[in-house]
Amino acid sequence: MTLPIDVALRLPEPRTPDPHDAPAIRWGVLAPGGIAHAFADAVAVGTASSVVAVGSRSRERALDFADEFAIPRAYGSYEELVADTEVDAIYVASPHSEHRDHALLAIEAGKPVLVEKAFTRSAAEAREVLAAAGRQGLLVVEAMWSRFLPHYDVVRHVVETGLIGELVSVFADHGQRLYPDGPARLSQPELAGGALLDLGVYPVSFADLVLGAPTSVSAAGTLTDLGVDATTTITVTGAGGGHGVLSCTMAGVTPCTAVVAGTEARLELSGTFYGAGSTIRLVNRTNEVLDERPGGLTDDVRGFSYEAAEFARCLVAGETESPLLPHATTLRVMETMDDVRRQTGVVYPGE
Repeated sequence: MTLPIDVALRLPEPRTPDPHDAPAIRWGVLAPGGIAHAFADAVAVGTASSVVAVGSRSRERALDFADEFAIPRAYGSYEELVADTEVDAIYVASPHSEHRDHALLAIEAGKPVLVEKAFTRSAAEAREVLAAAGRQGLLVVEAMWSRFLPHYDVVRHVVETGLIGELVSVFADHGQRLYPDGPARLSQPELAGGALLDLGVYPVSFADLVLGAPTSVSAAGTLTDLGVDATTTITVTGAGGGHGVLSCTMAGVTPCTAVVAGTEARLELSGTFYGAGSTIRLVNRTNEVLDERPGGLTDDVRGFSYEAAEFARCLVAGETESPLLPHATTLRVMETMDDVRRQTGVVYPGE
């Protein structure tokens, strides 16, 4: 008897190294907000590195953060932080609107920098940061933490090998109820608020991972009374003909799942597709589950250790960008989001 061809289909093993095996470096945290707490916790419990300094515009906030994570030095200015000679790299965790200025501040001080996503407000600002780092030969990486997780490597490997056939479509959504009663920064145009840069960057980056550079982008959005997007829907077309349907909203909770469909099979990412605990299923054309790989972590905070470890590996190796998230990819994602904002009418002050 001849078995169906898809009986042999199995998900590949992730090629992601254990974060604990990465070299130890000394981090400085710029802006001790909520995301910085997750990062500092991940560095402490998930890597060999350590956070040795924190800087804030408020010395009191810096001291509170330092006390919480047993960080030896706390500064009441960002300038003092980047001047610390015992800091190997800076993690920029300020609002999107400040990423350009804070990344440039670190670069001008000769510090490699890991910049929270979205990398900057716009592709133009991203080019400024990358050009400045290039002139000094410094490592710069976008802190799109999902890109460094093991299950994303499985997706990457599946796409590279053509396991599911020719790519047909990608679906991904990210919705959280963060407006109008969530963080104030999300409603403020001057802080580059809205759903796209905070939430939509996840499905946009995921579609870029699968489809590569888009050849076309179409978008529609619903704006708040202050002019930032509350909900945005995006369609993209990849160079190979595959389509992506992406959505984000800060006005309601969505499943936050993703699907990558090919001509022979599909991948389903459930349990928050971008999170460390996401389960991947390989499903054939008759909807049979051929293989399943549960997420390795139930705590997303630990997932941040993978980006910190990748940065440390690249830094010690003398690299200026990560092969898992090169500068060209960061720029592509920013260019896509620029196009989306142009079509939906979101304009930030000073643009």
